Amino acid sequence: MEHNHNVQELTLEEVMGDRFGRYSKYIIQERALPDIRDGLKPVQRRILFSMNKDGNTYEKAFRKSAKSVGNIMGNYHPHGDSSIYEAMVRMSQDWKLRAILIEMHGNNGSMDGDPPAAMRYTEARLSQLSGELLKDIEKETIDMVWNFDDTEKEPTVLPAKFPNLLVNGSTGISAGYATEIPTHNLTEVINGTIYLIDHPTATLDKLMEFIPGPDFPTGGILQGKAELKKAYENGRGKVILRSLTEIEKIKGNKEQIVVTEIPYEVNKATLVKKIDEIRLAKKIDGIAEVRDETDRTGLRIVVELKKDANAEGILNYLFKNTELQINYNFNMVAIDEMRPKQVGLLTILNSYIKHRRDVVLKRSRFELDKAQKRQHIVDGLMKALSILDEVIATIRGSKDKKDAKNNLIVAHGFTEAQAEAIVNLQLYRLTNTDITQLQQEAKELAAYIAELKKILDNETELLSVIKKELKEVKKSYGQPRLTQIEAEIKELKIETEVLVAQEDVIVSVTHDGYIKRSSLRSYAASKPEELGMKDGDFVLYTGEVNTLDHLLLITNKGNVIYRPVHELPDLRWKEIGEHISQTMLNMAVDEAIIAVYPYKQLDPAKNFVVITKNGFIKQTKMSEFEPWRTYKSRPLAIVKFKDTEDVITNVFLVDENDALDVFLVSYRGFGLRYALSEVPVVGPKAAGVKSMNLKADDFVVNGQLVYPMGDNPVIIVTQRGAVKRMLAQELNQLGRAKRGLMVLRELKNNPHRIVYMGNGSDQTLVLTNQKGQQTEISVNQFNIADRTSNGSFVMDEKNGGQIMDVQELKHPIIIKD
Repeated sequence: MEHNHNVQELTLEEVMGDRFGRYSKYIIQERALPDIRDGLKPVQRRILFSMNKDGNTYEKAFRKSAKSVGNIMGNYHPHGDSSIYEAMVRMSQDWKLRAILIEMHGNNGSMDGDPPAAMRYTEARLSQLSGELLKDIEKETIDMVWNFDDTEKEPTVLPAKFPNLLVNGSTGISAGYATEIPTHNLTEVINGTIYLIDHPTATLDKLMEFIPGPDFPTGGILQGKAELKKAYENGRGKVILRSLTEIEKIKGNKEQIVVTEIPYEVNKATLVKKIDEIRLAKKIDGIAEVRDETDRTGLRIVVELKKDANAEGILNYLFKNTELQINYNFNMVAIDEMRPKQVGLLTILNSYIKHRRDVVLKRSRFELDKAQKRQHIVDGLMKALSILDEVIATIRGSKDKKDAKNNLIVAHGFTEAQAEAIVNLQLYRLTNTDITQLQQEAKELAAYIAELKKILDNETELLSVIKKELKEVKKSYGQPRLTQIEAEIKELKIETEVLVAQEDVIVSVTHDGYIKRSSLRSYAASKPEELGMKDGDFVLYTGEVNTLDHLLLITNKGNVIYRPVHELPDLRWKEIGEHISQTMLNMAVDEAIIAVYPYKQLDPAKNFVVITKNGFIKQTKMSEFEPWRTYKSRPLAIVKFKDTEDVITNVFLVDENDALDVFLVSYRGFGLRYALSEVPVVGPKAAGVKSMNLKADDFVVNGQLVYPMGDNPVIIVTQRGAVKRMLAQELNQLGRAKRGLMVLRELKNNPHRIVYMGNGSDQTLVLTNQKGQQTEISVNQFNIADRTSNGSFVMDEKNGGQIMDVQELKHPIIIKD
């Protein structure tokens, strides 16, 4: 048995790398990206070339699309008929191309994304403008290559009498490259090209006086002059494209938003549906109805508003949240000298001018060659007519055509070509009039040849021909601009009032972090204590607020969470609510909300006072917590802990003009009072200053803010179940960071240690011991005791163990009528 030893051992990496590399090169060069010279992808070029070759041009009748597609597929483009037909349809859509290249009869799709009719129903032909792309193709102006089966020649590029890449733009995705080139105005592009021919070193700024920006077939308003310049510089940039809208008054003192132009490549039906979904979902209040009133006279979308709705605000919201306004991203990639390149405006136009010079030179050479051949023949014919009798005699004396030609060459000195022309001459041409015609032709030929030689020899002549032809195209096909350009990008500020239906609601926040808002109806229909909660959880805050208000929630780990009230889940009073960790990332397991502050506006005259367990204190302005971009998922810090084990024990919001004292107690029973003015106001990232001089195993249990003068009772609970009420002012005002004075009498055996200190008037506390037994106490029932008293026992330490937890019971809120 004979073995074939021609086996290569290759690794999978080599094979994959090689094959995918080749495939990528093919996709990039031969499918998805346009050529910088004629702005066409291979499939588009083949469609135009094939239809032109078949005589399917603008001055002739329309022809079935299927016939053209079949010819294109059979001769030049060996791919699926659908891809050819889709490319053909796109070139006929006047909302996709700024100047269509194919005219189509029948349904060729719509702005709503409707599919075109099948190719057996539609008819097509080249548009007149396509003729300008193909003009002179037969004059050896461009390189032709063999098609896929080596039976026909096809062009590598079209002569392109205008800069089609810019006029019609291009969009495509290939391997590793994508392209997004917008459409432009033909008149402007040609004006810019002519200026660049005259001033090869022109700056981009100067060129942008002629080509100020894209011109989309769908109109619209383009914003961002600076961004445009960036995009034209290097091919990349982002501009804003928005719909053309106006607000109209209608009867019943109402208004409506009317849209007459939408951004390029936006699907109108999807846009209308999205606006209607916003109305249905009540994302904003004030839209009554959305209608698509587009008809043969033009595009028209109507958003009818309810009475007294804020039209400007709603329009801004729609700009921001629908495709009524889009970001248009320039990514100008084209094939330049067989390679994909990201190109700016100058590069595109310079490459086009270079291509055009090439075409005109080749055309002139072709025309010159043809004219010189004809001149030679005309010379021969004129000479023959002048010695006509001799010529006739020579021919009559010859045996056959071949002999006659030879005899003419020998006897009268004609060349081969001239002799051929003479023997083929018809007798009637020998009349007298013909000589004058020939003389006239000889004269015209001589002039034409001189002109062509001038073009070939003289750069200025060549360029003036290119300019003249560009001007002809401009004159025949120029159109006014459709897209308005605005220098500045308008920032979309949306007032909350527009988005939110104003409503008074009850907000509840629990200690474990469950949060919700409920309607007043749901609250009124339930008992206040029926608030949905998990076992062991307790209420931290309930309050009546408006949906336009805001909340700041502060956690024991020093984080501030911002929530607009209208974004809270709207649930019944009896439901548990949404846990804050469902939206907040990286919350610690033992992180708990300790304070809730509703507000209408941040008050620069108010400060947060933060007291930490390990003995630090600080003030930070409320206005430091302006809503931040990532508020939905990330908190801001209100304090920087020096020790990771530290937590916040208390937070207060105070008016900076209030004269208040800080009153702190520590676990071991030290109390300290000093003026709040001793605590500096610092930024949110600061750690603060020392609040109390603590012994090694001591920590701050709680802090209160009290008045310097007068009576501020505080309540103290110890681990042994003793409760004592005393006046904060019983401690003299000392300085910040002092050790303070004892607020309990230190016992030798089983000394009292403080587990809670809080406001000593009008509140109810629930004490829980180690066994889980609970006792509810009202603080007002305790008499004011002095500093050295250890208070009275309310729970028996021997039976239930030490006090583990003290909760402040929140009273239900009364709804105002």
